[in-house]
Formats: sequence, structure tokens, C-alpha cells
Amino acid sequence: MQSRLWHATAVMLCLSVIAADGDATERKKWITLSDCRYVDAQDNDGDSFRVRCGAKELNLRLYFVDAPETKMRYGDRVLEQSKHFGVTLDEALRAGDKAKIRVREILQGPFSVHTREATAGGGGKEPRYYALIEIGGKPLAEILVAEGLARTKGIFPNLPSGEKGKAYKARLEALEDEAHQKRLGVWANSTMAKAQK
Repeated sequence: MQSRLWHATAVMLCLSVIAADGDATERKKWITLSDCRYVDAQDNDGDSFRVRCGAKELNLRLYFVDAPETKMRYGDRVLEQSKHFGVTLDEALRAGDKAKIRVREILQGPFSVHTREATAGGGGKEPRYYALIEIGGKPLAEILVAEGLARTKGIFPNLPSGEKGKAYKARLEALEDEAHQKRLGVWANSTMAKAQK
């Protein structure tokens, strides 16, 4: 009986530590890095890339969006993206290349990075951090979705401005629907009717 009680206490203690750790992550404050620059790197793509802010270089992963992959390294993800957009695997990969090129073009000038330094996983040796990027006052996530080069998907935190993550997600979904209707970006080759999305 005593060993069961001890076991239950240990489990509850572990769960409370995990819960506290999750709360700490949610309470992390946004930090803003300004005058950042895009850094060409082998693994860059439309939603994950390397940047330099001052003397510091970081690998970033955009909040709120998922751009098509550029390689079949993650075949399941490419398949899922091709189904979402209603395109072939090859068309999804070509769209991923277009998103990568477009991000490089957009981020030629200085831009701001907003991050809570939450790690975004990934297969690299260095950590990758979730971030929001603004260039000329315009969020990169909105540009990509509006141009049909990304879909609304991922992690949806409340924004540094105080806007709720769910509300911002809804705005991005509206931009995605509009890009689909106008057949922009990857949607240009979509076989999926608007009503099926």
C-alpha cells in the first residue's frame, strides 16, 4: 500500500513539474530583434530559414504557416501538402522551391523578428526557433499565404500586439481562401474545388 502511495505521489509530482514547465513556455515574453538579414543556407525553405540579427545567427521557423517542402526528405509531409492544395507531388515540390525563392526576395532588406525563443524542432544540429517576421510593417506569413505559397497551419500563439492567435489564424485562413479562389501560387494547378477545401 505504501509503495502505491509513493508511486502515485511521484507521478503527481512529475505531472505538476511538466505542467509548470508548459505554463512557463506560454508565459515567455516576446522579444524583438531588429535590422535582421536573410542568410543563404542549404536547408532554407519557405517557412524555415537562417537569419542574422546583429552578431547572432539563428534558424527560424515561422509561426502560423506551412510552406510546401522543397525535397522528398519528408515524403509524408509532401504527400499531405499535395492533398491539401490538390496538386501532384511534383507540383507541391515546385511550389516549395517558389516559396523559398520568394522568401529570399522578400527578405533582401532589413526586417524584424519577433520570437519567444520557443524551439521548433527540426533535423539540424542547431536549435530552430519559432518566430514572426515583419518587413516594411507587413507580416511575412500574410504575404506567403496571400500569394498562395503557404497554408495556414502550425502553432498559433497570441501576437506581440495582443491580438489573439485564433483571430489571427482566422484572418490568414481568409487570405488562403482568397488565394485559392484567385488560383494564386500553388493553387494555380489545384484540382480541388473551392467547396471541398
